[in-house]
Amino acid sequence: MRQIDDKTIQIDETDRQLIALLEADARLPVADLARKLGLARTTVQARIDRLLARGIIAGFTLRRGAALKAPIRATVLVCIEPRSQPEVLARLRQMPAVEAAHTTSGRVDLLVQVSARSTEELDATLDKIAEARGVRSSESLIHLSTKLNRAG
Repeated sequence: MRQIDDKTIQIDETDRQLIALLEADARLPVADLARKLGLARTTVQARIDRLLARGIIAGFTLRRGAALKAPIRATVLVCIEPRSQPEVLARLRQMPAVEAAHTTSGRVDLLVQVSARSTEELDATLDKIAEARGVRSSESLIHLSTKLNRAG
């Protein structure tokens, strides 16, 4: 059991197995999921519907393969001026190379994930981030190789 937003959400072992199967391949037909879980198809569909309704599963999405992913990735550690977060985030949203921005605790304020097709594109994006009003400083960490990726 987990508590999220004052609600107790119960997930049993069958739900965990179902979620694991969907994480591995969200395109599996419900009949295949049912066979693997040893349950009726209608039972599995009801479980999926319940997990979606409760927000345990947020949805199903496409993961880009290597051929579609930008080959250069970086994490940018950004320190911002006090009370400038909304303005900085608005600027980051306008940059197509910015994939995600996370607030953090510690010495930096934002962790920004960036992808680019070339070093020139990455360099231009890093410059735009550093020059954005409200950005005090930035430090970029270019990803060299992926050793572990549970997110897919």
